[in-house]
Amino acid sequence: MNIYWAGLLAGFLATLPMTVFMMLLFRRLPRKEQYPLPPRQIAMELAEKAGVNPRLEENKRTSLTLLGHFAYGTVMGALYSLLVGKVPGPPLLKGMAFGLVVWAESYLVLLPALGILRSATHHPLRRNALMISAHVVWGAVLGSAVQLLTKPTDHSWN
Repeated sequence: MNIYWAGLLAGFLATLPMTVFMMLLFRRLPRKEQYPLPPRQIAMELAEKAGVNPRLEENKRTSLTLLGHFAYGTVMGALYSLLVGKVPGPPLLKGMAFGLVVWAESYLVLLPALGILRSATHHPLRRNALMISAHVVWGAVLGSAVQLLTKPTDHSWN
């Protein structure tokens, strides 16, 4: 498979275990830290900026959140596919490192600069640890999936 298409598919697929991981760890946060996770906050902020009715039904809020989260994961997977060949190292570690870079650029730079979400420095340590580890999970799956999807297959019977 072409590396770009592999990155898109892997980014999408890697978002699933990341999302499950986030949901499981969210339940372990102290009650006062169990406010909506960044994908929900981002989706609702963007919906509000787009003029979408703030009284959306819960199922629509969830749908928008998942759509945005999976779309971003997919696009970042495509970006990874453009960079992966330029960096030496095992795919698993490259993916994990990329996951950390995506977390940092998103939560420390891009989202605060766009006025969508406050910087991660303004959130509790445990929530940041949850989000950082979720991005490591995403990156690990991404790196591994891109490698598997682009690996030449040998169909010979030798």
